[in-house]
Amino acid sequence: MFADPPLRKRQLGFLIVLAGVALAVVALGADSLGLGRFNGIGPAQRVALFGASAVVLFGLSLIPLGNRPA
Repeated sequence: MFADPPLRKRQLGFLIVLAGVALAVVALGADSLGLGRFNGIGPAQRVALFGASAVVLFGLSLIPLGNRPA
């Protein structure tokens, strides 16, 4: 139908990995901004880091699919 699909699965995988890494950086950077009541990594940060790792793993699973349209 389309001569050139706008996004490939490999590209989508890299974008999702980048989003997961950004989420992890924000979750870990919350302490430097003075957010939260806990010293160190609090429960909300652990949940965010778990979610970020799941997002990264999902993105990594798309990368080997190569040039198939997303």
